[in-house]
Amino acid sequence: MAQRDQLDQESFSCVICLDLPKDPVAIPCGHSYCMSCIKGFWDGEDQRKIYSCPQCREAFTPRPVLKKNTMLAALVEQLKKTGLQAAPADHCYAGPEDVAYDVCTGRKLKAFKSCLVCLAFYCENHLQSHYESPTFKKHELVEPSKKLQENICSRHDEVMKIFCRTDKKCICYLCTMDEHKGHDTVPATAERTERQREREVSRLNIQQRIQHREKDVKLLQQEVEAVSLSADKAVEDSEKIFTQLIRLLQKRSSDVKQQIRSQQETEVSGVKELQEKLQQEVTELKRKDAELKQLSHTEDHNQFLHNYPSVSQLSEPTDSSSINIRPLRYFEDVTAAVSELRDKLQDILRDEWTNISAAVTGVDVLLPEPEPEPEPKTRADFLRYSREITLDPNTANTYLLLSDENRKVRWTRQQQSYSCHIDRFTEWWQVLSRNSLTGRCYWEVKRRGEGRVHVAVAYKNISRAGNDSVFGCNDKSWSLYCYPNRYVFWFNNIETPVSGPDSSRVGVYLDHRAGILSFYSVSETMTLLHRVQTTFTQPLYAGLYVYPGAAELCKVK
Repeated sequence: MAQRDQLDQESFSCVICLDLPKDPVAIPCGHSYCMSCIKGFWDGEDQRKIYSCPQCREAFTPRPVLKKNTMLAALVEQLKKTGLQAAPADHCYAGPEDVAYDVCTGRKLKAFKSCLVCLAFYCENHLQSHYESPTFKKHELVEPSKKLQENICSRHDEVMKIFCRTDKKCICYLCTMDEHKGHDTVPATAERTERQREREVSRLNIQQRIQHREKDVKLLQQEVEAVSLSADKAVEDSEKIFTQLIRLLQKRSSDVKQQIRSQQETEVSGVKELQEKLQQEVTELKRKDAELKQLSHTEDHNQFLHNYPSVSQLSEPTDSSSINIRPLRYFEDVTAAVSELRDKLQDILRDEWTNISAAVTGVDVLLPEPEPEPEPKTRADFLRYSREITLDPNTANTYLLLSDENRKVRWTRQQQSYSCHIDRFTEWWQVLSRNSLTGRCYWEVKRRGEGRVHVAVAYKNISRAGNDSVFGCNDKSWSLYCYPNRYVFWFNNIETPVSGPDSSRVGVYLDHRAGILSFYSVSETMTLLHRVQTTFTQPLYAGLYVYPGAAELCKVK
């Protein structure tokens, strides 16, 4: 029975003081505590302005209003009446690592609070006087700590409630009258508040730096993966190319070998054929010589004269004047030509190897970017980057007429006889420049007539047909729509209203590397209409959309 009673008491105990709750209150998460316990707990969280439950750690903002838990209060009273309130559990007593209550005799209870005025530790029961008696109203209670003595001035045995900013240390009020006299001193609480604000700023800066560094780490990891993928592909591609070169050399070696053998066979065959003819002629001559010798021994004059004509008649000799003896000098020219090829390849490999090696060592992921040049301010500054731009007839819609060395464009009602071309805009009255634009560039467009003109830049691979081919209606072009008396900027089919003075002349500034694209209204002064900050992944081309009316790429000086 006693065991069950003890269990019942523990089921209703306040987890802060580990005793039956006094004036029990419930907080929003549903847990209940003594009113004084939870107040004291939340007083310690006043600096953060976030109040949490000691059990489930659920946080509340602002500080909840405490209301009495009437049901729990009634149960506690019932437990007290039935005599089930037992002595504090063992874990309420001070252990080796706990701060013990100063006043307790016998076995010490754990201290609940420290009083900086009394310089003593109190268990919860003996602390009630500090909560209830006006005498202790100004006493400062803090969490119990074995380092309480460190808050006492070693010289004056007083609580150190003042901070000396001159010497950057805590002192007592008597210290301000002697060794710290005339120093810059403030209440320790005020200094704590100031440092607390600095702490919050420092934490915010640290958290921001953590975010930035984590982002940098992630980017570097992506760079590692990109570098590895690029290196693997370069190795694979290089091996393929060198394999192709080796195969090409092997094929050429085989071709030369085959040609040499074929020529050898031809030449040897011709030589052997001549050799056989000459050998036959030698045999015939030897036979004739034998016959003549035999004829000379004939005594019959008539027989001699009769046989002599046939024996002395010789066949036409074989022509041997083409024989050109060049010992060991027949195919040496081939060897010399192959040697010359080898020398040339060695020279090419030596020269190109320098370029290849420079390209490899030139890869530096962590190479710092150069400081960006400041954006021009005056028109004279912009004109330093002016570019002579002409329009490309192969891109012009057939209802656009180009003139003045392809610097002017005008919409017409009559189709022009342009030849078919894959780059031509087929549905909208647009045209691109012939020149690609990289680096820092500036050009001006002058509108003519009452129609609208779109001043744009676009990638080369922009669509040439359909609604997504209109400048600004895709992610491959940026366009300022210039209407009479108003402007609108379009990118990726998103419209952005633009305000600024109306002018027939629009200046365009591009810093391709920095990802800056700016449009200006140009008159006596330059007024920024719209500025884009992005990353350009391809060379850009100037673009014009004209309907109706005309536009001109100005010659600026």
